Amino acid sequence: MVSQASNPPRQFRPGLTSVTFRRLSVETIAREAADAGLQVIEWGGDVHAPPGDLARAGQIRALSQSYGLSVTYGSYYRLGERDPASPAFSAVVESALALGATTIRTWAGRRGSADADADYWRRVVDDAHEAAALASAHQLSVSLERHCHTLTDRIDAHCTLLERLPLANVYTYWQPDATESVAANAASLRRVLPRLTNVHVFNFQPPSTFLPLGESAAAWHTYLAVLRDSPRPHDFMLEFVQDDSLDAFRRDAADLCSWLATA
Repeated sequence: MVSQASNPPRQFRPGLTSVTFRRLSVETIAREAADAGLQVIEWGGDVHAPPGDLARAGQIRALSQSYGLSVTYGSYYRLGERDPASPAFSAVVESALALGATTIRTWAGRRGSADADADYWRRVVDDAHEAAALASAHQLSVSLERHCHTLTDRIDAHCTLLERLPLANVYTYWQPDATESVAANAASLRRVLPRLTNVHVFNFQPPSTFLPLGESAAAWHTYLAVLRDSPRPHDFMLEFVQDDSLDAFRRDAADLCSWLATA
């Protein structure tokens, strides 16, 4: 069931975001991840593990454990956006606990930093404080995602938001910005390194094309060199692959495992 390929050091674990394959079943995703030698899955709250569906979360937890996979939770909760039609953060926490996750990925609103006024910043920060307090009560951490159209879209704004959230259980994910150079991305990674949890891994060509991960090997080795100075372990999760193909995923997973094993 599990690949015989040598596993990388536990400090750097290879993994997969389930949103990479939104149309596939949780069983198929877990099996493919394990067979590829991955160690962790970030189960997405948009399709596979909706907030509040505790029975489904429990099933996913058991399935993940049967394949030897650890779990994180990609909740898609947007801080500062109190939409009555969306699940409350308490439902997100309940699902994270049912999944056996230890960290919850969130988005910093739905406005880019250049379009957000002081009131919007305050809304996001206040909601993040409330979310962090609720998560902390259950020994969970909250991680922001570096993403466009949120307050973490640019590194200066990203760091400003982290500075306004000096909380013991608030961290951030990181991913390269395809509009920036490798040097600029490495610099942004260094700036968030003290607060970094996990990394989303891909090779993206704007506006909408994913390429083989191996073609970006030089860039990723640069980022891994930065991450060697990190004070904590990290999960490196593949997020989207060329043509949404399982063959492309297997190829990218092999590259990722190889890179981490020598990092």
